[in-house]
Amino acid sequence: MDLEGSSTMSKQAEFAVILKMNPMFADLGADELQRLSGLCHTQQLATGEVLFQKGDPGDALFGVRRGQIRIETGASDGSRLTLNFMGSGDLFGEVAVLDGQDRTADATAGEPSELFVLRRQDFLGFLEREPKVAVRLIELLCQRIRWQSERMEESVLQPLPVRLARRLCALAEDFGSEVHISQEQLGIFVGAARESVNRQLQTWRRDGIVDLQRGRIMLHNMTKLTAVARND
Repeated sequence: MDLEGSSTMSKQAEFAVILKMNPMFADLGADELQRLSGLCHTQQLATGEVLFQKGDPGDALFGVRRGQIRIETGASDGSRLTLNFMGSGDLFGEVAVLDGQDRTADATAGEPSELFVLRRQDFLGFLEREPKVAVRLIELLCQRIRWQSERMEESVLQPLPVRLARRLCALAEDFGSEVHISQEQLGIFVGAARESVNRQLQTWRRDGIVDLQRGRIMLHNMTKLTAVARND
Protein backbone atom coordinates (compact mmCIF):
# COMPACT_ATOMS: atom_id res chain seq x y z
CA MET A 1 0.00 0.00 0.00
CA ASP A 2 1.24 3.52 -0.83
CA LEU A 3 1.07 5.02 2.66
CA GLU A 4 2.40 8.40 1.55
CA GLY A 5 -0.17 8.66 -1.21
CA SER A 6 -2.92 7.55 1.18
CA SER A 7 -1.86 10.22 3.70
CA THR A 8 -1.90 12.89 0.98
CA MET A 9 -5.41 11.89 -0.08
CA SER A 10 -6.55 11.97 3.56
CA LYS A 11 -5.25 15.52 4.04
CA GLN A 12 -6.90 16.64 0.80
CA ALA A 13 -10.19 15.19 2.05
CA GLU A 14 -9.78 17.15 5.31
CA PHE A 15 -9.14 20.34 3.37
CA ALA A 16 -12.24 19.68 1.28
CA VAL A 17 -14.28 19.48 4.51
CA ILE A 18 -12.82 22.79 5.74
CA LEU A 19 -13.62 24.41 2.40
CA LYS A 20 -17.19 23.08 2.51
CA MET A 21 -17.69 24.58 5.97
CA ASN A 22 -16.63 28.03 4.73
CA PRO A 23 -19.35 30.25 3.21
CA MET A 24 -17.09 30.99 0.25
CA PHE A 25 -17.06 27.36 -0.89
CA ALA A 26 -20.27 26.01 0.66
CA ASP A 27 -22.13 25.87 -2.66
CA LEU A 28 -19.49 23.81 -4.43
CA GLY A 29 -20.15 20.20 -5.32
CA ALA A 30 -17.99 17.29 -4.19
CA ASP A 31 -16.08 17.14 -7.48
CA GLU A 32 -15.29 20.87 -7.41
CA LEU A 33 -14.12 20.67 -3.81
CA GLN A 34 -11.95 17.69 -4.63
CA ARG A 35 -10.30 19.52 -7.52
CA LEU A 36 -9.64 22.59 -5.39
CA SER A 37 -8.35 20.67 -2.38
CA GLY A 38 -6.08 18.70 -4.70
CA LEU A 39 -4.16 21.90 -5.36
CA CYS A 40 -3.11 22.33 -1.73
CA HIS A 41 -0.02 21.32 0.21
CA THR A 42 0.65 21.43 3.96
CA GLN A 43 3.04 23.48 6.10
CA GLN A 44 4.16 22.95 9.70
CA LEU A 45 4.77 25.81 12.16
CA ALA A 46 6.29 25.74 15.64
CA THR A 47 4.99 27.91 18.49
CA GLY A 48 5.97 31.53 17.83
CA GLU A 49 7.03 30.85 14.25
CA VAL A 50 6.08 33.60 11.80
CA LEU A 51 3.98 32.51 8.82
CA PHE A 52 4.15 35.91 7.14
CA GLN A 53 4.71 39.55 8.07
CA LYS A 54 3.03 42.76 7.05
CA GLY A 55 4.45 43.75 3.68
CA ASP A 56 5.16 40.18 2.50
CA PRO A 57 3.69 39.18 -0.88
CA GLY A 58 0.16 37.81 -0.73
CA ASP A 59 0.89 34.56 -2.49
CA ALA A 60 -1.31 31.98 -0.73
CA LEU A 61 -4.60 31.19 0.99
CA PHE A 62 -4.32 29.26 4.25
CA GLY A 63 -6.56 26.82 6.13
CA VAL A 64 -5.79 25.72 9.68
CA ARG A 65 -5.66 21.93 9.97
CA ARG A 66 -4.65 22.07 13.63
CA GLY A 67 -3.25 24.68 16.01
CA GLN A 68 -3.82 28.41 16.32
CA ILE A 69 -2.65 31.38 14.24
CA ARG A 70 -2.66 34.93 15.63
CA ILE A 71 -3.29 37.76 13.17
CA GLU A 72 -1.45 40.78 14.57
CA THR A 73 -0.21 44.24 13.72
CA GLY A 74 2.15 46.68 15.38
CA ALA A 75 1.13 49.96 16.97
CA SER A 76 3.11 53.19 16.78
CA ASP A 77 4.23 52.81 20.42
CA GLY A 78 5.79 49.41 19.69
CA SER A 79 2.98 47.34 21.22
CA ARG A 80 1.21 44.51 19.41
CA LEU A 81 -2.49 44.50 18.50
CA THR A 82 -4.15 41.12 17.98
CA LEU A 83 -6.75 41.45 15.25
CA ASN A 84 -8.02 37.88 15.21
CA PHE A 85 -7.34 34.26 16.17
CA MET A 86 -7.55 31.49 13.59
CA GLY A 87 -8.23 27.96 14.83
CA SER A 88 -8.81 24.54 13.32
CA GLY A 89 -11.11 24.79 10.30
CA ASP A 90 -10.57 28.51 9.69
CA LEU A 91 -9.46 30.00 6.37
CA PHE A 92 -7.52 33.26 6.09
CA GLY A 93 -5.50 35.31 3.62
CA GLU A 94 -8.32 35.91 1.15
CA VAL A 95 -7.66 39.61 0.53
CA ALA A 96 -3.97 39.39 -0.27
CA VAL A 97 -4.31 36.23 -2.32
CA LEU A 98 -6.90 37.93 -4.52
CA ASP A 99 -5.27 41.28 -5.21
CA GLY A 100 -1.67 40.07 -5.09
CA GLN A 101 -0.72 43.03 -2.91
CA ASP A 102 1.30 42.94 0.29
CA ARG A 103 0.01 41.36 3.48
CA THR A 104 -1.72 43.89 5.72
CA ALA A 105 -0.86 42.15 9.03
CA ASP A 106 1.44 39.56 10.59
CA ALA A 107 0.50 35.91 11.14
CA THR A 108 2.23 33.94 13.91
CA ALA A 109 1.62 30.46 15.30
CA GLY A 110 0.25 30.61 18.85
CA GLU A 111 0.95 26.89 19.27
CA PRO A 112 2.32 24.05 17.10
CA SER A 113 0.23 24.27 13.93
CA GLU A 114 -0.30 22.62 10.58
CA LEU A 115 -1.74 24.57 7.69
CA PHE A 116 -3.23 23.78 4.32
CA VAL A 117 -1.69 26.09 1.72
CA LEU A 118 -3.32 27.02 -1.59
CA ARG A 119 -1.05 29.13 -3.81
CA ARG A 120 -2.41 32.30 -5.41
CA GLN A 121 -1.66 31.20 -8.96
CA ASP A 122 -3.53 27.92 -8.50
CA PHE A 123 -6.43 29.63 -6.69
CA LEU A 124 -6.94 32.31 -9.34
CA GLY A 125 -6.87 29.68 -12.06
CA PHE A 126 -9.65 27.87 -10.23
CA LEU A 127 -11.71 31.07 -9.86
CA GLU A 128 -11.50 31.66 -13.61
CA ARG A 129 -13.04 28.22 -14.13
CA GLU A 130 -15.58 28.62 -11.27
CA PRO A 131 -17.04 32.18 -11.35
CA LYS A 132 -19.71 31.39 -8.73
CA VAL A 133 -16.90 30.97 -6.20
CA ALA A 134 -15.69 34.46 -7.07
CA VAL A 135 -19.18 35.82 -6.34
CA ARG A 136 -19.24 34.07 -2.94
CA LEU A 137 -15.82 35.49 -2.18
CA ILE A 138 -17.08 39.02 -2.81
CA GLU A 139 -19.93 38.41 -0.36
CA LEU A 140 -17.52 37.03 2.24
CA LEU A 141 -15.25 40.05 1.98
CA CYS A 142 -18.25 42.32 2.48
CA GLN A 143 -19.08 40.37 5.64
CA ARG A 144 -15.52 40.94 6.85
CA ILE A 145 -15.90 44.69 6.29
CA ARG A 146 -19.12 44.66 8.33
CA TRP A 147 -17.37 42.68 11.07
CA GLN A 148 -14.55 45.22 11.25
CA SER A 149 -17.06 48.07 11.42
CA GLU A 150 -18.85 46.35 14.31
CA ARG A 151 -15.55 45.92 16.19
CA MET A 152 -14.80 49.62 15.70
CA GLU A 153 -18.24 50.53 17.01
CA GLU A 154 -17.71 48.27 20.02
CA SER A 155 -14.41 49.90 20.91
CA VAL A 156 -16.02 53.34 20.90
CA LEU A 157 -19.51 52.72 22.26
CA GLN A 158 -19.58 49.49 24.30
CA PRO A 159 -18.28 49.16 27.89
CA LEU A 160 -15.43 46.79 28.66
CA PRO A 161 -17.57 43.93 30.10
CA VAL A 162 -19.59 43.75 26.88
CA ARG A 163 -16.50 43.88 24.64
CA LEU A 164 -14.74 41.27 26.77
CA ALA A 165 -17.74 38.94 26.86
CA ARG A 166 -18.21 39.17 23.10
CA ARG A 167 -14.57 38.32 22.45
CA LEU A 168 -14.67 35.36 24.82
CA CYS A 169 -17.90 34.07 23.27
CA ALA A 170 -16.37 34.37 19.80
CA LEU A 171 -13.24 32.52 20.91
CA ALA A 172 -15.39 29.82 22.53
CA GLU A 173 -17.09 29.17 19.19
CA ASP A 174 -13.72 28.22 17.73
CA PHE A 175 -11.87 26.73 20.70
CA GLY A 176 -14.52 25.52 23.15
CA SER A 177 -14.86 26.34 26.84
CA GLU A 178 -11.09 26.32 27.48
CA VAL A 179 -9.62 29.39 25.81
CA HIS A 180 -5.83 29.53 25.62
CA ILE A 181 -5.09 33.24 25.78
CA SER A 182 -3.23 35.44 28.23
CA GLN A 183 -4.92 38.39 29.90
CA GLU A 184 -2.43 40.69 28.19
CA GLN A 185 -3.36 39.31 24.77
CA LEU A 186 -7.04 39.59 25.60
CA GLY A 187 -6.53 43.19 26.66
CA ILE A 188 -4.88 44.01 23.34
CA PHE A 189 -7.72 42.23 21.55
CA VAL A 190 -10.45 44.34 23.23
CA GLY A 191 -8.46 47.58 23.45
CA ALA A 192 -8.07 47.71 27.23
CA ALA A 193 -5.29 47.60 29.80
CA ARG A 194 -4.40 44.20 31.26
CA GLU A 195 -5.25 45.47 34.74
CA SER A 196 -8.79 46.40 33.63
CA VAL A 197 -9.26 43.01 31.99
CA ASN A 198 -8.01 41.25 35.12
CA ARG A 199 -10.43 43.15 37.38
CA GLN A 200 -13.38 42.16 35.19
CA LEU A 201 -12.27 38.53 34.94
CA GLN A 202 -11.84 38.35 38.72
CA THR A 203 -15.39 39.64 39.13
CA TRP A 204 -16.66 36.95 36.76
CA ARG A 205 -14.57 34.35 38.60
CA ARG A 206 -16.27 35.23 41.89
CA ASP A 207 -19.64 34.97 40.12
CA GLY A 208 -18.78 31.49 38.79
CA ILE A 209 -18.78 32.57 35.15
CA VAL A 210 -15.10 31.85 34.48
CA ASP A 211 -12.08 30.25 36.10
CA LEU A 212 -8.57 31.57 35.55
CA GLN A 213 -5.50 29.44 34.90
CA ARG A 214 -2.05 30.43 33.71
CA GLY A 215 -2.46 31.36 30.05
CA ARG A 216 -6.00 29.94 30.02
CA ILE A 217 -9.55 31.05 30.73
CA MET A 218 -12.14 28.38 31.53
CA LEU A 219 -15.67 29.42 30.58
CA HIS A 220 -18.06 27.83 33.09
CA ASN A 221 -21.32 29.69 32.51
CA MET A 222 -21.87 30.55 28.85
CA THR A 223 -25.48 31.56 29.52
CA LYS A 224 -24.43 34.44 31.79
CA LEU A 225 -21.49 35.36 29.58
CA THR A 226 -23.74 35.48 26.51
CA ALA A 227 -26.19 37.70 28.39
CA VAL A 228 -23.36 40.15 29.15
CA ALA A 229 -22.27 40.02 25.50
CA ARG A 230 -25.80 40.93 24.40
CA ASN A 231 -25.75 43.78 26.96
CA ASP A 232 -29.01 42.46 28.42
